[in-house]
Amino acid sequence: MKDKYAEIKEMIKQIYHRHKGRLGYRRITLLLKEKGILINHKTVLRLMKILGLKSIIRVKKYKSYKGEQGKIAPNVLQRNFKSDTPNQKWATDVTEFNVSGNKLYLSPIIDLFNGEIVSFDLSERPVFSQIIRMLKKSFRKVKSTQNIILHSDQGWQYQMKHYQNLLKEKGIIQSMSRKGNCLDNAVIENFFGTIKSEMFYTRKFGSIQELKMEIVKYIHYYNNDRIRLNLKGKSPVQYRTLSFENIV
Repeated sequence: MKDKYAEIKEMIKQIYHRHKGRLGYRRITLLLKEKGILINHKTVLRLMKILGLKSIIRVKKYKSYKGEQGKIAPNVLQRNFKSDTPNQKWATDVTEFNVSGNKLYLSPIIDLFNGEIVSFDLSERPVFSQIIRMLKKSFRKVKSTQNIILHSDQGWQYQMKHYQNLLKEKGIIQSMSRKGNCLDNAVIENFFGTIKSEMFYTRKFGSIQELKMEIVKYIHYYNNDRIRLNLKGKSPVQYRTLSFENIV
């Protein structure tokens, strides 16, 4: 008996493997829709089970308490992560990767409008120059930085006078989380959880250099190809492009 879903199953497998198993049935359903295949998400879930395909599951736990207000800069953002236009609100932080005892630090800036990584820098040591390199890369990405809110935690890097002065020179408004409160910077924390669960924890890396290459590739994928349900099934770059055309 002919399998009426044979062609769709093949398309599901292609999408699943192209995205390295990172997509669940809802996002695969959206990509099928873009190809002109109108199918219920429950049917996609059933077909994925038949094919033995299961998406990578993210598990993130947050522990939060009411922290102290930053002494360097106030919490201007106040957990208002919604942004109506690109380059209105940015967030930044640093996360650490460990490969056989060797460490790598990733410092990105994320746009709260669409979750796009505006700029990032990789360093094998937690040095202040990494933050400056990241900032200068972000400045080259936008026409004007005037009145952009840049939110961070109270890390030592963001308390440096050089950092504060550079933001002031560019007309950027500095915002800082309350002490010990990761939920005040939840969007960038979510990104770190995503990149680690979808890229870092899914394979074993032989060297820091190999990890660097994969992070660069993943961030390109994250910005350009990784669709999100809260962006109407578009990737961050697609969503930003459509916003300029007043389609979203």
